[in-house]
Amino acid sequence: MKIFAISILAMCAGGLLTSCNGSQQKNNDSELSGAVQVDGSSTVYPITEAVAEEFRVEQPKVKVTIGSSGSGAGFKKFARGETDISDASRAIKAKEVRACKENNIKYLEIRVALDGIAIVVNKNNSWLETITTEELKELWKPNSPVQTWSDIRPEWPSENIQLFGPSTAHGTYDFFTEEIVGESGASRSDYNAVSDYNVAVKGISTNENALGYFGLAYYTENKDQLKLIGVDSGNGAVLPSLKTVGDGTYSPLARPLFIYVNEKSAKRDNVREFVQFYIKNAAQLSKDVGYIPLSDSEYSNTLAKFNAFSIK
Repeated sequence: MKIFAISILAMCAGGLLTSCNGSQQKNNDSELSGAVQVDGSSTVYPITEAVAEEFRVEQPKVKVTIGSSGSGAGFKKFARGETDISDASRAIKAKEVRACKENNIKYLEIRVALDGIAIVVNKNNSWLETITTEELKELWKPNSPVQTWSDIRPEWPSENIQLFGPSTAHGTYDFFTEEIVGESGASRSDYNAVSDYNVAVKGISTNENALGYFGLAYYTENKDQLKLIGVDSGNGAVLPSLKTVGDGTYSPLARPLFIYVNEKSAKRDNVREFVQFYIKNAAQLSKDVGYIPLSDSEYSNTLAKFNAFSIK
């Protein structure tokens, strides 16, 4: 009986150990939780949202919140430590770098895709097929005298042009003014400045004399309502596309898109895995929403760099 009792105890102990090991394994494989805060560029927003949707399938307990206040507004929040990731359609500015340093915010810049800025007009516009960068500069420079189409080319209609573009909080505004006008932030002020590009799409699609600019993905999403214009920078007019943006022939309105990741945030499991997932899936998902992916080697190098950054 004594031997039998000992055997029973041994079996129970073994079962308990097995149970404990099983419980530990389950805990190791448990789902992530918590929140990931993202804000910034409305141009990068579609990519980040697409990534977040796929990530939620794998990690449903992680709440990824994404704002689209614009690159500039996003960097202000990022520099105050209010967000984990900042979407940006331009590189961070010197004053934003200083703001981050003042608040001890260290970060990693990650290129996620390429984009072209589309020049678009109303679908019924019959006179405009291409426009030069010099004509765009005359149209958009500060205190521009251009009011009608005929002010650009005499053969065009003597009708007032209704202009639509991003507000000053957007990285698209900064990039466009720098590349076309020659100075970041230098622009005429008498245009319809929008925070939501869907407002610009609606305005242009309902006004035959409207012209505007925004990221290529917004044109792609609404191409049944808009007409895309070729841009001539001196070597003939080129339409933006996956090919022309990718090979650099759509110049000077092709650009990289970024996310910036807070170093402290990157040490949290939920943020680290979200960014890793982002980098691994950016090629396909950026293409799905109308952007141009980077090379496989750049994504691989970026992932290695981020992994090193997140375990410091």
